[in-house]
Amino acid sequence: MLQGKNFFRRFPDSRGIVRPKNGANRGVFVAAGGFLGVPGKRICYNDTDIIFQRGRFFVDQGKMGALKKESLERERIWTKDFVLICLANFFVFLGFQMTLPTLPLYVEHLGGNDQLIGLVVGIFTLSALAVRPYAGHALESRGRGMVYLTGLAIFVISVGSYSLITSLILLFAMRIVQGAGWGLSTTAAGTIATDLIPASRRGEGLGYYGLSGNLALAFGPSLGLVLTEHISFPLLFSICAALGLTAFLLSSLIRYKKVERQPGKAAAVKWDFYEKNALKPSLLIFFITVTFGGIATFLPLYTHEKGVAGIQWYFIIYAAALMLSRIFSGKIYDRRGHIAVFLPGTALICAAMLLLSWLPNSLALFTAAFLYGMGFGAVQPALQAWRSEVRRKTAGEWRTPPFSPFLIWESGSGP
Repeated sequence: MLQGKNFFRRFPDSRGIVRPKNGANRGVFVAAGGFLGVPGKRICYNDTDIIFQRGRFFVDQGKMGALKKESLERERIWTKDFVLICLANFFVFLGFQMTLPTLPLYVEHLGGNDQLIGLVVGIFTLSALAVRPYAGHALESRGRGMVYLTGLAIFVISVGSYSLITSLILLFAMRIVQGAGWGLSTTAAGTIATDLIPASRRGEGLGYYGLSGNLALAFGPSLGLVLTEHISFPLLFSICAALGLTAFLLSSLIRYKKVERQPGKAAAVKWDFYEKNALKPSLLIFFITVTFGGIATFLPLYTHEKGVAGIQWYFIIYAAALMLSRIFSGKIYDRRGHIAVFLPGTALICAAMLLLSWLPNSLALFTAAFLYGMGFGAVQPALQAWRSEVRRKTAGEWRTPPFSPFLIWESGSGP
């Protein structure tokens, strides 16, 4: 127990005065004065229990310990809900990435040409972009859980239906439906993760969250291609739908942030398609992501043309470096800002691209994979965190992401 002057020295405005007649602590003594002669009575000051006993004031250190523990608890990143959103994001991204390289093969299997393949792939992105403004509005008016679970349900149904479709027209229609679900779920997932991460550790937390999607991005396309060599397309799409269903079940266990509805607020909500403050980080992540899209699409053909072996190891090394960079890059962002992460990360990406343009042997390929994984793993979450910081309303509330080039990444069209 702390008592008398020792206690009030804990408060900067008390100046060690035990019984002031005026000042910031007067209310404490006025309230306590009513308890004279009543041992053990408590009053509350700044969320701390103060006890008046034997003519002196005491503070309950047990209460202070509980408050300190509660404060530390609020700063934790790896809460149950954060783990659930990371796992859900991994499973839905894995199911999605497995369809990226296999859907063109399926279109070809159904008799489609290159133009139809381009349409089937492109209409998905347009659908995801079109639904994004509604998703942002719904997150603030209907709640995070409703939007996220609805998006995941649409994803599961649409991808599962591919196993039953034998017509290109129906496939085209279901790609539009899948894009709508993807736009809802990815918009909601990023907002939910931001809600769950303490503000003081946002860069670090978004790095861990982004890692779940990046791991799926690293392994999903290869896994999908390998499975097509051993199983049928209907079974492959059923597996992808099952991964989405797993994400849905995990997400149903999350305790979502409640939407505070205020009279007249809904009418004042603006459906922003463009956010000026988010333009800089959006453009930067767009250009960085374009490099990844080129690598994922053309590197296998490029290495075959160059006669360089080991392309399958490139993505494994890339994924390992990605995980390594996430361990420390988020902490650097929280302490020193986005420039301290973006500049060295971009330099590593440029070095990797130069190595790939040269590519004399497998050693250069593996070195480029490591450099690119370290750079991309540092830059992408740092820019996401930076974008989150500029999405505040004047009242201090979080804004749902508006239209920006980030959507090209989040909608899956980068590769």
